[in-house]
Amino acid sequence: MREPPIPGVLPSTVPARFHLFPGKATSAFQSDRAVVAAPSAREWPYLYPLEIELPPGPVQLYVPHIHEAFVNHQTAGTQLVTTQASFLVQAWLDAIGDRDVIIVATADRDSLAKHAPEILAGRGVFAEAGIDESIAPDLTPWEAPPASSARQPVAHLLATAMRVDDPLERLRLCVTALEAGRTPPVLLAAASTCMEVNDFDAAARELDDALKQAPEWAAAHFERGKLWLRVDDKERASESFRRAAGLMPRFGSAWANLGAALGELDRPQEALEAFSRALECDPTSPQAFNNVGVVRRELGKLAESEAAFRHVIELSPEMAFGHYNLGHTLFLQGRYQVALGAYVEGQKRDSARNPVQASRLAMCRLACGDAVGALRDLRQATNDLPRDYRRQLLEDTRAIAWALLTHRPDLPGWQHVHDWLASELAR
Repeated sequence: MREPPIPGVLPSTVPARFHLFPGKATSAFQSDRAVVAAPSAREWPYLYPLEIELPPGPVQLYVPHIHEAFVNHQTAGTQLVTTQASFLVQAWLDAIGDRDVIIVATADRDSLAKHAPEILAGRGVFAEAGIDESIAPDLTPWEAPPASSARQPVAHLLATAMRVDDPLERLRLCVTALEAGRTPPVLLAAASTCMEVNDFDAAARELDDALKQAPEWAAAHFERGKLWLRVDDKERASESFRRAAGLMPRFGSAWANLGAALGELDRPQEALEAFSRALECDPTSPQAFNNVGVVRRELGKLAESEAAFRHVIELSPEMAFGHYNLGHTLFLQGRYQVALGAYVEGQKRDSARNPVQASRLAMCRLACGDAVGALRDLRQATNDLPRDYRRQLLEDTRAIAWALLTHRPDLPGWQHVHDWLASELAR
């Protein structure tokens, strides 16, 4: 059942552990390796514990349609961690350990672009992966033998739940799965869906049960950390993310979330260490570099902060906050004209026109002597905001204006901007 290897598709010495090919199947197997079919990719997110039985010697683990593992239609910024490609593939690599195993997978490119873009971008665990997006005309379809494990009905039900668009229907399907058995994967999926519909008490109940059953599962600690953040308990969130990172050190998101929680707790040096670990997992992550830049700025290391944000822009030119953060760092250095250019570039890429950043752009215009432009930007940024939010933003802006005056007592137009702020705050 094994086709001979195709020259040029897989090298004789394979440095990576993960190889991805297009199409419905592939014959790109090395002749000296046993081919073993993996369980259905659709069920991968719901397999726990992940125990892999493999024959001795070199092995190729064949995964048809691996994109099915990452499909997730959750809403409101919620995504079950076990459906995330970086977590799931790293979990398999950790389970494989030092055994001589290569994962050979096929996938639909459009599905990967939607649900797992980090694979196509070669990010994180996929940085050294062998990804071949060309379809060789002589590629002979190869059908894997049935997986050794029997199909799991509950896993199939959970996979269906993550594919529906209605969160309430997803919750109904998860409840049905819970009735069949409160196993860790079912509890995790149900908890994630409860978070999606803002039922935090139910989510906490399911996650605590999952952790009792699976205290060494990084996914359960990671989801618990997300819930602690949702209820604004950053101390416990940091503890959960630290535990997840300790259990799965190559999962960059655990370190990144730990860093974010520590930053919110005003522990910048620890946050920087966590973000640095995230960068070790994914050296080309613009978000990780952005976080490093923010923390370095908070530590007063403005030159290092500037370098980080410039690298963010190199990695992701369309990331608005890379430009915004560069602008803020340059502003703090007193380089107002260059900062203005960065703020403008950020606003070009920001369809939401973030009001905080728009107000900072206005202050940068003022620092450059353009009081008319500053007032125009302030009015546009604040006119339609809710009253309390608007007032807080105007108070913050006035504080920046006063700070500017201490550095530039002769700043043209300052009084006009200050008078407008004072009149708006007096309402």
